[in-house]
Amino acid sequence: MDSHKLKLRGRHGSGSGSGNSSDSDETLPLVSEEYAYGQRSREPAAEGSRSYVMDIPLAPGKTYGAYPVKKSWKASEAGSLTDFSAVSFESGILFGLMRSRDIVITGVLTLASLVTRLWLIGRRPNVTWDEAHFGKFGAYYINHTFYHDVHPPLAKMLVGLAEVFAKHNGSFDFKSGRKYPDHVNYTLMRVQLALYGVALVPLAYIICLQAHISRPMAVLAACFVLFDNALCVMSRFILLDEPLLFFTATTLCCAVTFQNVNKHGEAFSRRWWAWLLMTGASLGCVMSSKWVGFFCVIMVGIATIDDLFRKFCALMPWEEYIHHWCARIIALIFVPLLVYTACFWVHFSLLYRTGTGDHKLSSNFQAGLKGNMLNEQPYDITYGAFVDVRAVYNGPGLLHSHVHTYPSGSRQQHVTCFPHRDTNNVWQLQKAYGVQTNYTVDPIAFVNDQDIIQLVHNTTGATVRTGSGFMAPMTSAHYEVAAENVTTTTEEGATNWRVEVVKQKHSGRKDKRVHAMTTVFRLRHVETGCLMRVGSRRLPKWGWGQSEVTCLPDSTKKKDIRSSDVLWYIERNSNKRMEKSDLSRYVKSSFLVDMVQLNIEMAKTNNALWPDVNKYSALESKPWSWPLLIHPMRMVGWNDKTVKYYEIGNPLLWWASALVCFAYPFRLLYLLARMKRKCPLWRPKELLEFWDNSKFLWGGWALHYIPFFLMGRVTYIHHYLPALYFALMQLAFELDFFFKRWKHGRYLRTAAWAIGAVVCIVFLYFAPFTYGWDKPAKLLAGRKWLSSWNIYEDFYAV
Repeated sequence: MDSHKLKLRGRHGSGSGSGNSSDSDETLPLVSEEYAYGQRSREPAAEGSRSYVMDIPLAPGKTYGAYPVKKSWKASEAGSLTDFSAVSFESGILFGLMRSRDIVITGVLTLASLVTRLWLIGRRPNVTWDEAHFGKFGAYYINHTFYHDVHPPLAKMLVGLAEVFAKHNGSFDFKSGRKYPDHVNYTLMRVQLALYGVALVPLAYIICLQAHISRPMAVLAACFVLFDNALCVMSRFILLDEPLLFFTATTLCCAVTFQNVNKHGEAFSRRWWAWLLMTGASLGCVMSSKWVGFFCVIMVGIATIDDLFRKFCALMPWEEYIHHWCARIIALIFVPLLVYTACFWVHFSLLYRTGTGDHKLSSNFQAGLKGNMLNEQPYDITYGAFVDVRAVYNGPGLLHSHVHTYPSGSRQQHVTCFPHRDTNNVWQLQKAYGVQTNYTVDPIAFVNDQDIIQLVHNTTGATVRTGSGFMAPMTSAHYEVAAENVTTTTEEGATNWRVEVVKQKHSGRKDKRVHAMTTVFRLRHVETGCLMRVGSRRLPKWGWGQSEVTCLPDSTKKKDIRSSDVLWYIERNSNKRMEKSDLSRYVKSSFLVDMVQLNIEMAKTNNALWPDVNKYSALESKPWSWPLLIHPMRMVGWNDKTVKYYEIGNPLLWWASALVCFAYPFRLLYLLARMKRKCPLWRPKELLEFWDNSKFLWGGWALHYIPFFLMGRVTYIHHYLPALYFALMQLAFELDFFFKRWKHGRYLRTAAWAIGAVVCIVFLYFAPFTYGWDKPAKLLAGRKWLSSWNIYEDFYAV
């Protein structure tokens, strides 16, 4: 059986490191050093300074990773240089698959991560911090109850799945600080969410190998993640942060691996497509967990543009170049959107009962929810019915009135639109002015197209009227719409409105009747011919900021318009003399419309989370303080007997990673300046490799950190954790870069062990905050390294 071959090409310069070399077909017997990227001078076992080409026989069926060359050249242990620009593949070997040694290391790191994340995870038997929110949201999926939140649904559905596996019946309300009852297996719930945090450690190791970081420093990077107190403590509760971080890590891993396969493998091969599609799927998952995940989309997008631009500059044939564009569009745009859309489809499918958040979506959506008041109501509208009239125009809401009056004009009651459900939104439909009818005894009469009606306010008894005598307070070209109590002095016809049906949605039968939810109509004032209208203008303080309702006069020449500002429909119909119908038979909502509307409402809610500048909160912190660990956060109450958790990171890791991340762009500019001035430290191709190996790490940190300075919403220190994950690997990259060049990498392994030991000691030193402290906090006063740390006192307490 023929063997495959992996050809390794490298360069050896003179001992002075001049970098001069010439290619040779001579095969070197052994290489004694680990070959590191960027080194010009390497020492082969054979004497002399020359180039080399090594053809290593590979057994069929074996896989080989791109790792440092070792002394043994057995097929099962074959490796390659870390200078990947010099590697060529002759048999389609998948770039970057792990060797047996790396599998063992990954397993050990995973076991260590399990210990640090799961030890004493059930120690605090009370609802802790944001478990009050996300545990409750998970229970909503068990109860199939619709709710509203600022985050996309994937991570919360994973919380719900954890509760299902823990056999939670959905009855516990997760009230903050409340002790978990015996039937709620909160420990198992926490364990399942912690597993996402466990995976961050081995993933960091794999990512660093793919970023061409040496094995010792890749292990050190994983230890950085393993021994960071903040990442550890956030893994121990029912929160969304760990699924978010997990999908962030998988996105980074897939993106870096695809970059390597794309550079050194065969384009459009099965492996090439696999890693590209997995990158897209991971992007879909991370942005479906929290919108912070869109920073990963930007990161991958920038790297993709960089790659495609290089292909363009390399004069790639147009046909192949277009294929690359199409592949990226499919995998990195359509696939993430498909995953994002699928998560919302599952979200809507699971939550089919009415709940606290259904009012955020359209009436059509609400009518399809079991138990919603709009789902069960009379379908036909009759005189004497009590109705809620909603504007088709998005935003203003329901026709509304109250006892407050206009300060000028008619000085009658306000008629406005109010976005929330309220008793002052209810109106009774009555026949035209002067028609006497007993709506509880007389035969039932249906409201039809072209009927003349009156709208009588249920709470105050006032009737909606208008006239040309008074202009609207805000839109002065329109007539004022007010409500007055009808008396013998009321102007005849001032309260009469004609119903003009504009659209009959699917009703199952053809008629001219007005129906709940499905009939869209205009209300034309009989006497003046104007149309009742609501727009975007809001009344001032005397009108409680509610939307102004006016009557659009004939002089505007918009009498026949079908724009949404003059269109209305009856959202809720109540009449004890009529049988209720299941409106889901008549009313259908569009999934895509519902998804878009829900995302808009999520954005509105998120933008409303503004900090109160006049009120101090010990939980909030500013983005500038995060890398410096200025303001750690108390996650629970701080009395002496309670189990206390403090979200504080490993200070050495936070400060060192911040230093290298802030310094990186300046160092990159320095290297580019040297190259521009014709005195480079490396060859251009080597500098490009340096950029490719670090751009995801530093770019991920910058994209997950800098945008928070532009946000007006309230911020917390845990918002820095995704950026921290990138920063810790960037720290390992910089250490690897330094120690490979210092003394020719002689002390690289020793440095990795020493730094790892120090980081572990600091982690253990702050471990009481991570695993819970049930004694007086003052006993930990010695761990207060900065004066701003509120370990045992609150500086802002009065």
